[in-house]
Amino acid sequence: MTRFFDGLLHFRRGAWEMLASVLIAAGVFMLMQPFALVLYSWSFLVTLLGTVMFIIVSHFPE
Repeated sequence: MTRFFDGLLHFRRGAWEMLASVLIAAGVFMLMQPFALVLYSWSFLVTLLGTVMFIIVSHFPE
């Protein structure tokens, strides 16, 4: 767990890609759930943020 936070602080690709992937997965989950309209309303922005973040992070050093 410490390695994950160390990677975030030093802008390493692995930790940031994992965070972006979690955002994308959360956005897709928010899109598919049938219970809360507010989650559905924010799902596109969360998925878009994760996708843009993944594109930017893919240029970080290993």
